[in-house]
Amino acid sequence: MIIAVGTSNPIKVRAVKNVFSKFFRVTVVMKQVPSKAPPQPVGLDSTIEGAISRARGALDAEPAAELGVGIEAGIISIPRTLSGYMDQQFAAIVDRSGRVTLGGGPSFEYPRFLVKRVLDERIEVNNIMAELTGEPFLGHKEGAIGYFSKGTMNRTALTELAVLMALIPRLNEDLYFGKP
Repeated sequence: MIIAVGTSNPIKVRAVKNVFSKFFRVTVVMKQVPSKAPPQPVGLDSTIEGAISRARGALDAEPAAELGVGIEAGIISIPRTLSGYMDQQFAAIVDRSGRVTLGGGPSFEYPRFLVKRVLDERIEVNNIMAELTGEPFLGHKEGAIGYFSKGTMNRTALTELAVLMALIPRLNEDLYFGKP
């Protein structure tokens, strides 16, 4: 099975390969495609739309692929949190029939100063994290989750969870798609 991932980030490709390889023999290809989401998605709709558009774009860009996968992280408004927002990743899987399945990963809260800069200055989290850590490509390594969790979670593992959640309906097609 060939799977196209709509990204230029090798972490996301690795996460997709790690998850799909547990169930299928796969070849995973990276396809840099545009997203309908802004560079820093804010809000649930924007984040999910970004994941879906990346999945569709990847599938369109790779004629041999059976599935396209898109992954997007966004800042989502969550009441009762310190900053009012949490980071959450969503994965979308699209097949040639146009069917979309979605999955979300765990969410975590950013410090208030970071959220304020994203919202007020429209700066991407990656850029703020580069300033904070001195690591310009943190998003292609451990990610912000690695930094904030003191290395106990990394971006690959976080992304794998979102991809697995999006794959669940496809692993149980008779239950999700076969019964009324």
